[in-house]
Amino acid sequence: MRIYKQARTVAVVLILLGGVESLWGQTPRAERYVWRAVTMGGGGFVDGIIFHPTVKDLMYARTDVGGAYRWDAADGKWVALNDWLSAAQFSFTGIESIALDPSDPDRLYLAAGIYRNKPAAILRSDNQGRTFQIFATPFKMGGNEGGRSNGERLAVDPNDGRILFFGSRHEGLWKSGDRGAIWNRIESFPQDGGEGVGIVSVVFENSSGRRGSPTPVIYAAVSTSGTDFFRSDDAGDHWQAVAGQPVGRFPSHAIRSTDGIYYLTYGSSPGPNNVRDGAVWKYNPGTGLWTDITPEKSSGQPLGWGYGGVSVDAQHSSTIVVSTIDRWTLHDEVFRSTDGGTTWRGILLNGPMDYSAAPYSSRIKPHWMGALVINPTNPDQILFGTGYGIWCSTNATRADSGGRVNWIFLDNGLEETVPLSLISPTAGAHLISGVGDIDGFRHEDLDVSPREGTFAGTRFTNTRSLAYAGRKPEIMVRLGSGGNSPVHAAISDDGGKTWALLGSDAPGGTGSRIAISADGASIVVVVQHGSAFVTYNRGATWTKCSGFTGWFIVADPVNAARFYGFDTQSGKLLSSANAGASFEPTAAWTPNMETPGRGGGGILAVATGREGDIWVGGRFGGLCHSTNGGASFSKVVSVDSAEALGFGKAAPGRTYPAVYLLGSINGLLARYRSDDMGKSWVRIDDNRHQFVWADVPLISGDPRVYGRVYITTGGRGIIYGEPAPDTK
Repeated sequence: MRIYKQARTVAVVLILLGGVESLWGQTPRAERYVWRAVTMGGGGFVDGIIFHPTVKDLMYARTDVGGAYRWDAADGKWVALNDWLSAAQFSFTGIESIALDPSDPDRLYLAAGIYRNKPAAILRSDNQGRTFQIFATPFKMGGNEGGRSNGERLAVDPNDGRILFFGSRHEGLWKSGDRGAIWNRIESFPQDGGEGVGIVSVVFENSSGRRGSPTPVIYAAVSTSGTDFFRSDDAGDHWQAVAGQPVGRFPSHAIRSTDGIYYLTYGSSPGPNNVRDGAVWKYNPGTGLWTDITPEKSSGQPLGWGYGGVSVDAQHSSTIVVSTIDRWTLHDEVFRSTDGGTTWRGILLNGPMDYSAAPYSSRIKPHWMGALVINPTNPDQILFGTGYGIWCSTNATRADSGGRVNWIFLDNGLEETVPLSLISPTAGAHLISGVGDIDGFRHEDLDVSPREGTFAGTRFTNTRSLAYAGRKPEIMVRLGSGGNSPVHAAISDDGGKTWALLGSDAPGGTGSRIAISADGASIVVVVQHGSAFVTYNRGATWTKCSGFTGWFIVADPVNAARFYGFDTQSGKLLSSANAGASFEPTAAWTPNMETPGRGGGGILAVATGREGDIWVGGRFGGLCHSTNGGASFSKVVSVDSAEALGFGKAAPGRTYPAVYLLGSINGLLARYRSDDMGKSWVRIDDNRHQFVWADVPLISGDPRVYGRVYITTGGRGIIYGEPAPDTK
């Protein structure tokens, strides 16, 4: 065996506050905030659900980009377990697999690593995910790669909780004897990674061993269309192929029932896309017999499909459920059998589905159904994951008497959207958001999924940019991509309740950013190659903005003739005094900011309700502020770097808006608030609430609620924070 030693107790790094003096001679103090997710409901791919076998209702869910969750049965909600991850740990938001210790319900293991070229680790918890230790691994993972709904590839020995096995994607089978701290590669395993996504399932035959000793019999399934199912009789030291197994398809799941029968699901590819054929097989180790128990064959259908999830009732070993995957034409189904797979009945498509928890989900069919599980203590409850959340049955056993099974969207607390834009207008709904894959939402109540679902009227796949008119906040515009619309920009005259397409797209592309003048009469769009166009008739015609270069555009919130652009390459602010017809650089120079194309970002923002009050910043240039329309700038010397900036209601007794910053002060990258125009700052996030950073980092205060701030994440939706009650 090759041995790779890892540190035994590499704990979560704590960032200490108060250790460095600022250039102002003061350390930014910390203010305690309460953080909550804005309720949309699901929104991302839940690719694994696992119950503890002995503790009632103790279950976990994993996602491809949003970390892991634990179900809180008392409160009826999912609890996010990885909000403590920092920007440097974003790779750990992609959860490759979850493992539980059957003999110790407090122990939880997360195999965390989002892509093959990023760091990977085992996150180990001794308290059901309330805190973790991090152990780097010598193998890589792919929590957001193909086959991510296969599993589970991480498993704990039920007879000896010190032992874990992990089936990697490309580097073979690994074993740990000290609860995931040190890993040894098992050189005798016949496959490194197969043709697909490696070793997808590891299953212990717990009845073959005794408590306190390694379990002798272990099975492992490999993602390959050839020989894929292997057995060890000596606790993993040696392996051999199981005789008589089916070949020609890729296994995605392998599980063992309480009566010792193994069930495997197969597809023509690892999924979650492009699965055009599949099957379900069961294997009896006692007789060596393999039986094809596929509920429905896809041959002869316009588009074929495969089989994803599989689960067996812990109380009735002959009751099995399986889910189809990529059954696009007929729509995916959950099949249930009570006779070991001899006969099946579909229980999803003919069952009523309750969309009230997330009304937007009513227009999305369940798909990518690779995760499926029966509650071991409640046979009526079957859960399956989809590309946008979790569905749950409430009365599955009704199917035994021919009744219809009811389904609810079980996503309270689970938010996995990727927000791309947000605004908090001075009137109307408090939050308008643009979201990847779902278009966006208008939130009057942050704790309720909007009853109208996503935007009414025209819809895009992604809404990338939003803006509202400073003096007429009921007028707002948005810029999107995808969908079936011939135009990718829209306008609303009623605060985002309804939307209508502009007359046409700006020339040269669908655009990257949009701005609207303070009176709502002029709209400027920056297109992909860095030029800008303006329309004065809602897109019927467009005129190129002369003199404009760069990627950033904002409108002055007071003066309807004023727009501002920022050329990140030259460090020049561009100003238009004729409603966007032409731009000229101001005399002021700001520190050179890197362009988005070079991995940097940048900030151009205007303070709410104030004419000519401009802030520019970047990752390397810090933060600069102008109060005279860009004629001159002063540097905010305490800020080392600026990733995002926004404004909210002024503090009591003050008139200038509160300033919210995602950036670095004295080397500490965090989120801050200033109530005095950047002269002093308080840190508002903390080491337990870092939420990684988003690919599109945004931060905005609420102009009507002092202290409230909205932040984007890379897979946890939009988070909003407010000062803790004892700090108000």
